[in-house]
Amino acid sequence: MARKSAREAAMSLLYQSIFSTEYDLDRLSSMTDHELELNDGDVAYIEDIIKGCSKNLDKIDDIIRKNSKGWRFERISKVDLSILRLSLYEILYRDDIPDSVSVNEAVELAKKYGGEKTGSFVNGILGSFLRSKKETP
Repeated sequence: MARKSAREAAMSLLYQSIFSTEYDLDRLSSMTDHELELNDGDVAYIEDIIKGCSKNLDKIDDIIRKNSKGWRFERISKVDLSILRLSLYEILYRDDIPDSVSVNEAVELAKKYGGEKTGSFVNGILGSFLRSKKETP
């Protein structure tokens, strides 16, 4: 399976986690049985995203808060929030994925699953973070 589909599955599970008390990795196995054909590498990637986001949620959400100028964190749509968390986790903790790929894939997910202006919103927050990251030694 392409990484793009694995990202969609990870984003779906991150979205689900907003409404439940914990990440349901059992949902991943049902996806592999019925909806998606995931290989071992895809499953490992998705599990890393889910567990890593959970472990680093406060740091990731702080970055979103700092870079979402003009938007209260609570007003960010849950889909947008899931996409941002996924992308920021990749940027911060996945050295095998270039930042530009994470941003591009996040914008594509936002266009597919979000509202009319979601792609621009997601791109703006991620771009702001990357600019601030370059300025910090």
